Amino acid sequence: MPNALIVLAAGRGTRMQSDMPKVLHEVAGAPLLVHALGSASELEAERVVIVTGHGAEAVEALDLGEHVEFVRQDEQLGTGHAVQQAKAALEAHEGPVFVVYGDTPFIEPATLADMAKALDNASLAVLGFEAADPGRYGRLVTDGEKLEKIVEWKDASDEERAITLCNSGVLAGESGLVFDLLDEVTNDNAAGEYYLTDLPAIAASRGLVSRVVRCDEAETMGVNSRSDLAAASAAFQTRARAAALEAGVTMDAPETVYFAYDTLLGRDCLVEPNVVFGPDVTVETGARIRAFSHLEGCHVSRGAIVGPYARLRPGAELAEDVRVGNFVEIKNAEVAEGAKVNHLSYIGDAAVGAGANIGAGTITCNYDGVMKHRTEIGKGAFIGSNTMLVAPVSVGDEAMTASGSVITSNVPDGDLAVARTRQENKSGLARRLMARLREIKRSR
Repeated sequence: MPNALIVLAAGRGTRMQSDMPKVLHEVAGAPLLVHALGSASELEAERVVIVTGHGAEAVEALDLGEHVEFVRQDEQLGTGHAVQQAKAALEAHEGPVFVVYGDTPFIEPATLADMAKALDNASLAVLGFEAADPGRYGRLVTDGEKLEKIVEWKDASDEERAITLCNSGVLAGESGLVFDLLDEVTNDNAAGEYYLTDLPAIAASRGLVSRVVRCDEAETMGVNSRSDLAAASAAFQTRARAAALEAGVTMDAPETVYFAYDTLLGRDCLVEPNVVFGPDVTVETGARIRAFSHLEGCHVSRGAIVGPYARLRPGAELAEDVRVGNFVEIKNAEVAEGAKVNHLSYIGDAAVGAGANIGAGTITCNYDGVMKHRTEIGKGAFIGSNTMLVAPVSVGDEAMTASGSVITSNVPDGDLAVARTRQENKSGLARRLMARLREIKRSR
């Protein structure tokens, strides 16, 4: 049977002290909501319904795919009420539905798979964990393998509060049954809310079985404050670093390397200290990213060396064995095999041919204040130091530019372009000028 997914993303998150919806706060370059959806990706849900509330317009502006539908919870009346808002959207769905939370980013796909398996011999599956400090979590009251009920902390007795098996909030069951049970939920409780957690007790009253699937407490980490957000970021980085090392990436100081949620590094990559990966970065096998470099939205091919102190911006495409050196910035540009951009240069909206050499201080002047323009540099071209390439312009194969040139016209294949004024030496003028300036300074 196909799965459906309901993601609760309506909360205000007042402890975040933010005007932005809580689920839009980012960990590793992606909103919490994107992480939550990623955790559930292996369910291959046929339908995904996201319940929005506070800041709904901003959440609904995310591009999450055509299979995602948004519904709104205009009044915050509890988790049960929130799930009910998805009823109309899933009316035709036949199969399991999983309820997860947009501010709980680290549920493992394997854990949700275990919940799906638990539904083979249970009507409901609830995700629980043994808490080191149960605090104000809801408690799972069990009888052997069966879950009798979930008790919210506000409504729990002292005996129930002594239980350490806690509720994560994640629940799964056959869609029609879940919504049928929700029709019996009332708000007769300490908070005056409609609790999703009432469902196991209602199911038990019908003779139906609910079961607990256990996971590590770390998976259930929710983000409710800036401190939680920092802790979630740290947890993500710890996992990402460990995964990279396990996959064959070399890092001498992994604690100084920062990954995005979708960073892809090939085996035998070497990543030096203090490298930051933004979203959408792929680095192929055997490439080297040197210290203090920042990469985002780029692709680095085999054998390439980047940095130190380099910046690759979105659209940077480096072919095999490219060299990008210190204080070089590349944006929306393709650098072909074996080309070198080694020092203090900006290459934007450009194509650099195979084996070309870009001298120190080269700038592709790509922006006229309104529009961007392209620069084309041919195979084996040599761009002299401190060349300004005023786009749109092309430098042909095996062509050269003289150092200090301002190139405003195309350079044919094999030509040498010199675009600077002729040097003129004024005899003795430097000494006379300095003497005059010192005299003025003394007189003041």
